[in-house]
Amino acid sequence: MEYIKDFFLNYVLISAVLGWFIAQFLKIFTSWGSTKKIHIKNMLANGGMPSSHSSTVLALTTACAVQEGLSSPYFAICAVVSMIVMNDAFGVRYETGEQAKIINRITKELFSGKPEEINTGLKELVGHTPFQVLMGALLGIVVALGYGWIVGAL
Repeated sequence: MEYIKDFFLNYVLISAVLGWFIAQFLKIFTSWGSTKKIHIKNMLANGGMPSSHSSTVLALTTACAVQEGLSSPYFAICAVVSMIVMNDAFGVRYETGEQAKIINRITKELFSGKPEEINTGLKELVGHTPFQVLMGALLGIVVALGYGWIVGAL
């Protein structure tokens, strides 16, 4: 039973999970500006504002820095993985979404006379803009520091 307690008291892990959860929860509301609606389904969506990928890895990295120190090899691993994940979020994944938009539009145009043949099921919102990645990163840092302050890790 001590292992279960240790698991739930793991500052680094809980910071990362909270970073992800809070970012995903905020996605319910951040689409309000463009749609004037609250979309609960966005909590499970990829892409959007803020980047939960960035929030998760920066919360992980920040908590690791607080707990282990900036000279720790664990911090170095987290920092490198964070850079890779954030670069992927606004690089490859963002471009994938842009390509999906074009493919979906072409498909609609090609099969406009035969609606039963239309397959525009490619997900278009899979990546992030640099601003969404930045906001996710800042959220992750704030979450880790805030949670660390609450539990006395700081």
